[in-house]
Amino acid sequence: MKNKKQRNKTAKGSTIRFPGNVLTPVAKFLKANLKKLEFRKKEITKEDPFKNSARLVDNASPDADAEEQFSHARTTAIREQIDRKIIQTRKALTRIKIGKYGICEDCGKMIDTDRLMAYPEATLCAEDQARREK
Repeated sequence: MKNKKQRNKTAKGSTIRFPGNVLTPVAKFLKANLKKLEFRKKEITKEDPFKNSARLVDNASPDADAEEQFSHARTTAIREQIDRKIIQTRKALTRIKIGKYGICEDCGKMIDTDRLMAYPEATLCAEDQARREK
């Protein structure tokens, strides 16, 4: 069985890569998306009622307290989802820089271009992504 480096080689021995004229717009898109995600993370953090220090000393009614608990849980879940998306976007940008964008992290095969069009942050092929989600 071939190792990862051998699987990424063409017949001539060069590594398979997307051309720069394809990667430049992808990188711009990912950078713009990263800025939007970071902005959204700041906005959602401001909405968290537990970030307000005055909240700790007031005697809120049980209804208000339940609403704050729900709002805190909601903002925390959204913030965690945004954090995962930020990490995935940064990984994709790093893979562009090192010349490995579009190559699966696990198996070393090219990621389907349809998958990359729909999900440009992808660092895994569909099979390996499905395997990790199981």
